[in-house]
Amino acid sequence: MIGRGWRAVRRLARWATAWGRMGTRFLAALLLASPLPAQRDVVRGPRGDSAVVSALEADGAQRFTAGRFTVVAFPSEARLARSLLDAAQARDTFPGLPRPRASVLIAVAPDEDRFRAWAGPSAPTWGAAVAFPSRQRIVMQGQRAGSDAGSPTVTLRHELAHLALAEALGDLPPRWFDEGYASVAAGEWDREDALATSIGLAVRGTPSLEALEQMFYRGAGDAELAYALAHRAVADLMTLDPANGLSNFFVAWQTSGSFEVAVRQSFGRTATDFERTWQQRTRRRYGALALLANLSLAFGLFTVVIGPFLWQRRRRDRARLAALRAADARQEAEAERSALDAMLALGPVGGEAPEARYEIAAEAPVDRVGPSA
Repeated sequence: MIGRGWRAVRRLARWATAWGRMGTRFLAALLLASPLPAQRDVVRGPRGDSAVVSALEADGAQRFTAGRFTVVAFPSEARLARSLLDAAQARDTFPGLPRPRASVLIAVAPDEDRFRAWAGPSAPTWGAAVAFPSRQRIVMQGQRAGSDAGSPTVTLRHELAHLALAEALGDLPPRWFDEGYASVAAGEWDREDALATSIGLAVRGTPSLEALEQMFYRGAGDAELAYALAHRAVADLMTLDPANGLSNFFVAWQTSGSFEVAVRQSFGRTATDFERTWQQRTRRRYGALALLANLSLAFGLFTVVIGPFLWQRRRRDRARLAALRAADARQEAEAERSALDAMLALGPVGGEAPEARYEIAAEAPVDRVGPSA
């Protein structure tokens, strides 16, 4: 009786242990599938830098600090984090702006899911990094980023320019100027390649600055063209004062709070005049190139799509011509063979006719014998 009781207790213990293991595994899977809210919002939330860094370090991240920059990354991104920190330290000034002083937190996401979670739902899907100027924070993809993400150091420089511009001017710059300035400061001159291949630029012309502002919110295609146009606009604005660049312009803009007033005071012209000049220059410089590039693209597409059909048709024509030539050769051979058969059907040729012998005899020379002596 006692033995049966102990066996029942042992079975009950084994049953409880098995169910406990299953429950633990289920809970772990649930936690891995659904990250904790603190982990999801730790970077883009309103928490202070120290709290953010502590939370990330508790999750396994490492901290790299130099000067006013702090880079937080997981061990798999440690090498990239050090190179980003060195690049930020080496170039910590931006065209026309005073040297930034605010502390910057840079979080390097180890994968796409973590980057999207930290960046938030409002971040564009094509972005490789996101800046939060009000908190002086940057979230960027790590070494697993796609090839379209570009150079990590150039991307970081672009985002740091956003922070520096916000530190100096706050919310004054519109989106087109903010993106154009960051692109120029980062040296992203290859963005202008989009202008040389845009059929919209060749057909519709350069948009106004107001229309350019709206292009950033219409999807990846329009956004790529908007970045290139904004880059060109800020670069053209800098050329209006070759000696000082944008230095005096930024001071006037910060003092007056008006883009129009800053352009008048710094460059001696109206904002409308600058906009018209920028439109004309961009259309003249890239409109013909865009049209030529798209015509070349259309010709190449025509060659790729229609070329195989033309090749097949030419091949059929060659085969048909060869068949016709072979048929002609067979007909000529058949005609020659028929003529030869007809000649052979007449039989052998007989003796010569008498007239022929007579004519031959008549034509033969006659010996003339003179009278005998």
